[in-house]
Amino acid sequence: MNKFLAGMLLFGLAAGASAVRGQDLRQYIGRSLFSDQKANRVGDAVTILVIEATNASNDAKTESGRNDNLSFQGSGSVNLPQVGVGIGHQFQGAGSTTSEGSVRGKISTRVDSVLANGNLVVNGKRTVVVNGEEQVIRISGIVRPVDIQSDNTVYSYNVADATIMIEGSGIVSKVQGPGFLTKFLHLLF
Repeated sequence: MNKFLAGMLLFGLAAGASAVRGQDLRQYIGRSLFSDQKANRVGDAVTILVIEATNASNDAKTESGRNDNLSFQGSGSVNLPQVGVGIGHQFQGAGSTTSEGSVRGKISTRVDSVLANGNLVVNGKRTVVVNGEEQVIRISGIVRPVDIQSDNTVYSYNVADATIMIEGSGIVSKVQGPGFLTKFLHLLF
């Protein structure tokens, strides 16, 4: 009986030892128990708060003028006719361009890599389909860890080299584009 109890005790210790494993504390280096857990490694999630508004305006006005006069006069006993030549040129041009755009939203991205200086390269995409219309929003860029807030969000204007693309496909986008015949005629002319 003692051998049986000793065998069971050894079996229990072996099973317990395999179930309890030590944690690799190196994975938590740089993470405090008392501070927020901000993204700083490959695979971490960062939410980009897209708040973009662009306004552009360009006005141009050009005026040009030219006036040349050439005349001949003669006097004396011989009756000479008067000769006059006039040249004139006038040009006026004006142009105006105005462009406005606004984009707002939240997109979760993933840290693809960490640069040597600690900045994070992020990349993410969100696809939304409503009534057969698909809208894909993509964002990528470089984020400084100090710009990441405690809830792992960062404003889009703090993303360096940001690329924000919004693409759509579906019935509405097909109707808005030129038809097949128009595309063919544009190729010819």
